[in-house]
Amino acid sequence: MSSGVPVLNTQAMFYEQYESVRRDEVVGILLALFLGAFGVHHFYLRRTGLGILYLVFSWTGITMILGFIECFFMPGRVRQYNAAQAMFISNQILASPTGSPVTHCNACGNPIDSTAVFCNHCGAAVNRAPLNTQPAH
Repeated sequence: MSSGVPVLNTQAMFYEQYESVRRDEVVGILLALFLGAFGVHHFYLRRTGLGILYLVFSWTGITMILGFIECFFMPGRVRQYNAAQAMFISNQILASPTGSPVTHCNACGNPIDSTAVFCNHCGAAVNRAPLNTQPAH
């Protein structure tokens, strides 16, 4: 018997969101190998600080050597990135019951944990309404 309430397939929701944010190991390796001197492999994994650092020092040639070395570490880094994204998505799906509003970051618009102080995607501070400590009259 159907109660008329739509049932969400959480596994399908997870895979849909995960496939949109996951990174491929081979792409990470190739980026580190061929464009590692410019830090493109760091931008690929949303490590913008290191990516900018590589761009700034790309004229030295040191980043080319580091990019070649880092191509051997990229599979593990990509797996770590994907695991963190999977954990974040699953926590978002499990934490928000059907019909409850999901909190979104004001800076990037991505969904965030309702108890988070900083956005997991962009690092922006989350503004919270101050708690009312005064008793109701």
